[in-house]
Amino acid sequence: MELNITCIPGDGIGPEIVREAKKVLDKAAECYGHQIKYTDILMGGASIDVHGVPLTEEAIETAKAADAVLMGSIGGDTTTSPWYKLPPDLRPEAGLLAIRKALNLFANLRPAVLYEELAEACPLKPEISGKGFDLLIMRELTGGLYFGERRTVEENGVRKAVDTLTYDEKEIRRIAVKGFDIARKRRKKVTSVDKANVLDSSRLWRSVVEEVAKDYPEVALEHMLVDNCAMQLVKDPAQFDVILTENMFGDILSDEASMVTGSIGMLASASLNDTKFGLYEPSHGSAPDIAGKDIANPIATVLSAAMMLRYSFDLDKEADAIEAAVKEVLKEGYRTGDIMSAGCEQVSCSRMGDLLAERIR
Repeated sequence: MELNITCIPGDGIGPEIVREAKKVLDKAAECYGHQIKYTDILMGGASIDVHGVPLTEEAIETAKAADAVLMGSIGGDTTTSPWYKLPPDLRPEAGLLAIRKALNLFANLRPAVLYEELAEACPLKPEISGKGFDLLIMRELTGGLYFGERRTVEENGVRKAVDTLTYDEKEIRRIAVKGFDIARKRRKKVTSVDKANVLDSSRLWRSVVEEVAKDYPEVALEHMLVDNCAMQLVKDPAQFDVILTENMFGDILSDEASMVTGSIGMLASASLNDTKFGLYEPSHGSAPDIAGKDIANPIATVLSAAMMLRYSFDLDKEADAIEAAVKEVLKEGYRTGDIMSAGCEQVSCSRMGDLLAERIR
């Protein structure tokens, strides 16, 4: 199989971690008989430096022509970088918003996995973290409160702000289908999170999700109010498989889930459209303070690449092999600085990439 992948190395540690993800992907392709064609494009500060804008139309067209996009990280130091003296629509992060819109990336996937070897980094009690967990938050990314009509007015001398939360059934149905499709590849359970006891938008959400669930009889569906879900994530995260929710709830819950793993350097993410196409990136930032020092943790980007193989190419065995390599390397006691603990061997970013690639089989 030929995989046509557009890469966005980005800023800060982005080029380093993308380089290591490519290394692991190349080894997986070699072992399983695939060919990979990479095309790099500029985005963020790297694009500003060359083109004066965070994302060009040519770069967008290149991304659209690919099967999937693998991205490093975007942005720099907001207090010192000249990029942040530019108008907001010309700053690095504007490129990320633009590519999400251009590629219609409405479904955001944020896994939260607690590896047994990293359990001591989890802030939860040992009796909770000891069970481990592997959950995925499926967040609707282009609708809801963040994209509704908004205004700030003054009435009778009093300032008033209005933000409008709207969803139509088509928006809900397409994210629900994605959620159930992915649950079918995992442990076959969807927890749909809403606020149906208060909000009309949530009542519509719940109704449409139930309609979609009828097409997936093998997937169990439960509903949970968002406040209860926030509590359950710290009480018993192991109960969850796929959490399906709207934009604002997903924004908040995914950050909570990332913290209970204890290490943001291990967290992958994906944003998908209504085909197999997706953009895959680590959840962490560009870490400009350590850029170029070969000390960044590439595992989140490597795991994002595994997600790409699984969801954009349906190459589950290859994705499994990468994820197994990560577990093996951690079990052997290798760590980058951010996840270092007593008794382990600290390695560089490039050495971690080598170790992971060597264990692909």
